[in-house]
Amino acid sequence: MDKDQILNTLPYSKPFLFVDTLLNINENGVEGTYTFKQDLPFYRGHFKDMPITPGVILTECCAQIGLVCLGIYLMADELPMEEEKFQIAMSSSEMSFFKAVLPNEEVRVLSEKVYFRFSKLKCKVAMYNSKNEVVCRGVLSGMLKREET
Repeated sequence: MDKDQILNTLPYSKPFLFVDTLLNINENGVEGTYTFKQDLPFYRGHFKDMPITPGVILTECCAQIGLVCLGIYLMADELPMEEEKFQIAMSSSEMSFFKAVLPNEEVRVLSEKVYFRFSKLKCKVAMYNSKNEVVCRGVLSGMLKREET
């Protein structure tokens, strides 16, 4: 499965799609980018006079790139995603935050697979800003499986 197929398989749409590009992907990890546009709805209230991207949204961006995109790639041989629906659930997250992400800022997410077995994927993730500074990092786990009919 190539990068465009993976992006087209993602079960998200704007304004909750936090993946712009996949730079690299293989069985061991993924690297992708996203730009947090200033018109995203959460900036109107977080915070009133100085909008910053909420940590939960940074975590979601890491999960979409680092967990879901990689999971789709890893499952491609066993599950033809174009033909079948699948279910995704994050099962755990442990994130540390170091820098703020402002509106119109592009971030890069790197994810390294820890393990993938029995449809459970665990990854180490890190997000970097345009200065290559660590914004946040942690460990995310999730489940990907066929949707049962």
